[in-house]
Amino acid sequence: MKETDQVIIQELYEKIVTIRRFEEAAIHQYRIGNIRGYLHLYIGQEAIAAGVIQALVADDYIVSTHRGHGHAIAKGHDLRLVMAELFGKETGYCRGRGGSMHVSSLSLRNLGANGIVGGGIPIATGAALALKLRGEHQIVACFFSDGAANNGVFHESLNMAAIYKLPVLFILENNQYAVSTPVSSSSMVEKLSVRAQSYGMPGITVDGNDALAIFEAMENPIRRARMGDGPTLIECVTCRRGGHHVNDPGLYMPDDEVRKWEERDPVIIQRSHLLQAGLTTTEIDAIDARIQTGLEEAVQYASDSPDPSVEEFLADIGVA
Repeated sequence: MKETDQVIIQELYEKIVTIRRFEEAAIHQYRIGNIRGYLHLYIGQEAIAAGVIQALVADDYIVSTHRGHGHAIAKGHDLRLVMAELFGKETGYCRGRGGSMHVSSLSLRNLGANGIVGGGIPIATGAALALKLRGEHQIVACFFSDGAANNGVFHESLNMAAIYKLPVLFILENNQYAVSTPVSSSSMVEKLSVRAQSYGMPGITVDGNDALAIFEAMENPIRRARMGDGPTLIECVTCRRGGHHVNDPGLYMPDDEVRKWEERDPVIIQRSHLLQAGLTTTEIDAIDARIQTGLEEAVQYASDSPDPSVEEFLADIGVA
């Protein structure tokens, strides 16, 4: 195996484990009252953000979802600032105004998470249109769920993107459930990627729990988008771990289904890739320890950060 391959596999592993540990830390901070409001987790889906974003370049854009911490972390956002945003602190990416569902950073080419299911799809399409009209080289990766794929805006946006050959990749995170509705009850096709045919664009389905497989599958869609050949619909089949949000126990999810997906955990799969690439368990454990230290520092930073000024907050909304 080439050295560069080993580097990529290690970076994918680090992204996946960092997202996992961040979400676990967020659960604890939510339970003790440091994070308020809703908290939608990315646990179980980490390989998608890692694999897709690893294949992009730094100045490519992403559009995220209400389950968007993982996308931000994979895009290189500072863990301290993401955690501070979840805490509602002034030092967060949106100065505490966005919270869990609205993390964004224009400087890091993250056009934002969105609390509206499917709300990011037209944003990504519009951004891709702007890039094409300006003659710029970047592309847009748009993340959304199987539930979002049944919204009307999905049809409108993919149709427009195909007609104008826009540089956008539609990343469908099929996590099996739209809140509590299983995908088998909301779609009559086994692979949601086949819908791409009706828009005249390619559609592929990949293993959403294998970051390396996702990374490799991105090569042709990215090449097409950069060459001006238009969008691709990329379905990543995964399963979210647990309920729709942190307070949903997910009792509607069958036990045998849960066990099946736990056996194919993205962390386990990527750790196996690392071992095959030649890293030792001692080296991998050292990576895990370093990540854990970074998470502890992020929580401490968020805890120590100041709350937003009431006066500035009121001024922002035109009250003061």
